[in-house]
Amino acid sequence: MAAKILIVTGDAAESLEVMYPYQRLREEGYDVHIAAPARKKLQFVVHDFEQGFDTFTEKPGYTWPADLAFSEVDPGQYVALVIPGGRAPEYLRNDPELRKILKSFFDADKPIAQICHGPLLTAAIGGLSGRRVTAYPALELDMQTAGATFQDAEVVVDGMLVSARSWSDHSGWMREFLTVLRAKAPVT
Repeated sequence: MAAKILIVTGDAAESLEVMYPYQRLREEGYDVHIAAPARKKLQFVVHDFEQGFDTFTEKPGYTWPADLAFSEVDPGQYVALVIPGGRAPEYLRNDPELRKILKSFFDADKPIAQICHGPLLTAAIGGLSGRRVTAYPALELDMQTAGATFQDAEVVVDGMLVSARSWSDHSGWMREFLTVLRAKAPVT
């Protein structure tokens, strides 16, 4: 049986930040499950930059079913966690079931990949204190407030925590995450 990886997300997650790790990790041989507040079809979004805008724009993206609800997750069944960005982390950080899941992964020192606005979730459980991270650059103050040292880099690895800024950093993000993952939880 293949080792399992959990992706935690919800509506308004960035499409590429969910689908790229989902497909890349399956390609590597891992069994990947998507968890959300409820089992339902999720509506992802596409963030892009357009001339004349001070920040990114948002358009409807892919839809994809959640395999399970946060309340159904047994973190002990999973070897690693992926936290996509988009707007989903803004409201997901308030979910007590998700906070329990996140804390379990940190407490067990399992590999965690986070990208873009995903670090808002790890900040919500105090998981960034004393760590080096990157995130979407507009979150620099949020990361510092959470006790992290923010680095504006393609990817930052701090122990089992692998961070990236945005979907444009996918290659480096997954390359470094797979290095950590293969050492800690190789495909069986």
